[in-house]
Amino acid sequence: MKVFSGRPRSPGRRPSDGRSRKRRFALLDVHSTAGQVFLLQVVIVVLLIVAAVTVMVLQTARDAVEQGRRESVVAAQSFASAPGTAAALRSPDPTAVLQPRAEEARKRTGLDFVVAMNTQGIRYTYPYAKEIGQEFVGTIEPALEGRTVVEQAGGPPLPTGRGTAVQAVVPVTDSHGKVVGLVSAGMTVRNVAGLWLPQLPVILGSGAAALVLSTAGTTLVARRLRRQTHGLAPAELAQLYEHHDAVLHAVREGVLIIDADERVLLANDETRRLLDLPADVQGRPVRELGLPEPLVRLLSSPQTVTDEVHLAGDRLLAVNKRPAYPRADRGGSVVTLRDTTELAAVSGRAEVARERLKLLYEAGVKIGTTLDVGRTAQELADVAAPQFADLVTVDLLDAVLRGWEPTAEGWRHLRRAAIGGEQRTVPVYPLGDVITFSPGTPQMRALQERRVVLEADLRRTPGWREQDPRRAREALEGGLRSLVTVPLRARNVALGVVNFYRTADAPAFEPEDLSFAEELAARAALAIDNARRFTREHATAVALQRSMLPRTQPEQDALEVAWRYLPAEAGVGGDWFDVIPLPGARVALVMGDVVGRGLHAAATMGRLRTAVHNFSTLDLPVDEVLGNLDDLVVRMDNEENADDAAEDHEGQGVTGATCLYAVYDSVAGSCTMARAGHPEPVVVRPDGTVSSPGVPASTPLGLGGHPFETAEFSLPEGSQLVLYTDGLVEDRDHDLDAGLDRLRRALDGSGRRTPEETCRTVIDALKPSHASDDIALLAARTRVFPPSRVAEWDVPSDPAVVPTVRARCRRTLREWGLEETGFATELILSELVTNAIRYGSPPVGVRLLHGRCLICEVSDGSGTSPRLRRAATTDEGGRGLFLVAQFAQRWGTRYTPRGKVIWTEQLLHDGVAAAVSHIPVDFLLDQFGDLDA
Repeated sequence: MKVFSGRPRSPGRRPSDGRSRKRRFALLDVHSTAGQVFLLQVVIVVLLIVAAVTVMVLQTARDAVEQGRRESVVAAQSFASAPGTAAALRSPDPTAVLQPRAEEARKRTGLDFVVAMNTQGIRYTYPYAKEIGQEFVGTIEPALEGRTVVEQAGGPPLPTGRGTAVQAVVPVTDSHGKVVGLVSAGMTVRNVAGLWLPQLPVILGSGAAALVLSTAGTTLVARRLRRQTHGLAPAELAQLYEHHDAVLHAVREGVLIIDADERVLLANDETRRLLDLPADVQGRPVRELGLPEPLVRLLSSPQTVTDEVHLAGDRLLAVNKRPAYPRADRGGSVVTLRDTTELAAVSGRAEVARERLKLLYEAGVKIGTTLDVGRTAQELADVAAPQFADLVTVDLLDAVLRGWEPTAEGWRHLRRAAIGGEQRTVPVYPLGDVITFSPGTPQMRALQERRVVLEADLRRTPGWREQDPRRAREALEGGLRSLVTVPLRARNVALGVVNFYRTADAPAFEPEDLSFAEELAARAALAIDNARRFTREHATAVALQRSMLPRTQPEQDALEVAWRYLPAEAGVGGDWFDVIPLPGARVALVMGDVVGRGLHAAATMGRLRTAVHNFSTLDLPVDEVLGNLDDLVVRMDNEENADDAAEDHEGQGVTGATCLYAVYDSVAGSCTMARAGHPEPVVVRPDGTVSSPGVPASTPLGLGGHPFETAEFSLPEGSQLVLYTDGLVEDRDHDLDAGLDRLRRALDGSGRRTPEETCRTVIDALKPSHASDDIALLAARTRVFPPSRVAEWDVPSDPAVVPTVRARCRRTLREWGLEETGFATELILSELVTNAIRYGSPPVGVRLLHGRCLICEVSDGSGTSPRLRRAATTDEGGRGLFLVAQFAQRWGTRYTPRGKVIWTEQLLHDGVAAAVSHIPVDFLLDQFGDLDA
């Protein structure tokens, strides 16, 4: 019997004539009475089976043990009394004689072992040869005295497996009655206990038969109960009656049940009220109730009626009548009565309310689909016209359209942002026009009074007509009649107004329409304000990000560079790139991506870009630059998670970023690179082949404590190095691998393209139609410093060679046509070489590079960096670096694996340095005596 929660089964849930297997099993539900009886029977049968099996096992095991004791004693005594056993025990090799006999006796008797042993208990026989010669496990003392011992004991493994052995130990005597040995025979309890297994199927079969009978009996009982109670338990029947009675008398519809004799079986409270029936109506004939004759004939007839209207007193009743037992010829009918006196008026109001709710739902769905102010205003106009108004115009403050914070000063000058409806027949201000409203217009009144303004007849509204008399006259001639103006307010700030117009063909606006207009405007104002704030934030973030990205290409000789930056459609990300000139005709390339969007991402990007510039100024190795950036991101993350951080701080949480940092040396034609979670760059060889340099992937910035691996590779002159962010190769339509394949196909064969052409080709091929992430692309074509513009030589660690160095420098500058810069260069080189010889360590080397500027480098094996100081007038030294700083445009120190390099740069104008005073170098150096750093 299936149990339900007090509700009668619906026709769809009644069991069909052909019940499924699942439905038959539902009859035995444990929540039903039949199911509980069946469960009790199952428990009893299972307990009986368990008890029977337990008793049988115990009894059989006890009988088997007794049988094993008897068989063990008989077998042991027979083997001990066998002819030749005593003589074999006294023979030189008892095992050779007794082992075959013992095994034959074991197999013949069905026992598990027959063991012969001496009087000390040492075995001569055993089923396993390795146990022969071992001490017997058991009691032998009574057997040595001539008695038989029967016991249970464990022992070595047997062919039947381990287990407790039932064994008998008997003495072997000679012809004089002397005990010359012992014999033990037995079997394992596990073996003898297996005798009860053949009886187990009989017990289980009996139990299964009992379960089958119980199932069949319970099923029959459950079906009988189900037919009689329609699947309901007694408690549910009572609950069903209570629910039926409660619902019957609570509904606002009359219910009348009449039997085949036209007597009232049931009439609820609503029926008594509608027909003015007495309290004792139950059981009375219909013709004695004093009802109108047409209604009596209807109730007494067997016909079916649907929504037939009858007059009862001053009420107009809609009557429905159906047979009480449609599937049985038992007579009777069920009648329902509904008062329709006010139905027409109520239906009209309900239809209007339904349409308004539908329109509000459409407004919630269709207004604010984008974060564009103008588009949101147009969505408001399109939703309201023509369902609510024939013409809708939206006028917004110019500050709102620009994303600025609105102020009351801009109320008189509103810009037409959207028009919806019949704008072709009614002349209105076009889109984009700035409208100056006079104080008496409904628009200004709505803004100043912060309320909706209703003008039921525009012909009687002087303020509206005086705003633009000609346009107002044409609008009235076009049929414009009624206006509702609603201020658009959000966060208690006015954003503009929305104007709802109706023509003469539609009913004029009424006060009942104002609340709906306010609700519609309130929803739109919130969406417009969100779009305004997004516009402001987006513009601010874009401006911030643009200000932090490179605007012009830096002056350098190593690379020909071009780039592209495309912001995402929604929000601003933290992508950035950089080209940083380094001393020694080297250039650093940077490409990074900060996780997140908005101002926080842009600000984080600016901090990281500034940090990269500072680390590059220190001329650190690429892996150390990324390591310092990683520490910085960790500190920034700790600041974000500090207890005093604002709870509504945008981007609060873990700050993550990826970065690629590469240094290209144009003199050596090599590139050193490391990347922290960033996509690997692409190299385009001069012949057009595209490859990956194989830079190891390291963890993104912000995880902390992870080393960054570097890769160094050569780049032939004319090679292009393409760096990018993941927005170029990955979006919602395809994954990273597919994007990389598209990038390689776009770059294939572009060896002769300029970087500008490469950027244009890649963007045209890979730019998505709707960018969901920022895209940064950097293409750099390598140049190799001409060997004819490089001069380098080693310097012995002897101050006496400094004049020779100056002379060689003079000759080199003369070959390059830089005689005019010879004085300053010789002075700089002389000071740097002298410092390297005196305060550094060998080897000392000099290198001159003639490019955009003249670079002078002096290297030594010391890791100590010189520092600039201003010497006092009484100091004998300390003025050397001061002179270097005066004659060089820039100077600094960078460290190498073998020491350091002190470098200077002198700017050249059209290939020639600015002229300096021709003072003899030796004379100037003599004025300072010993020069040091």
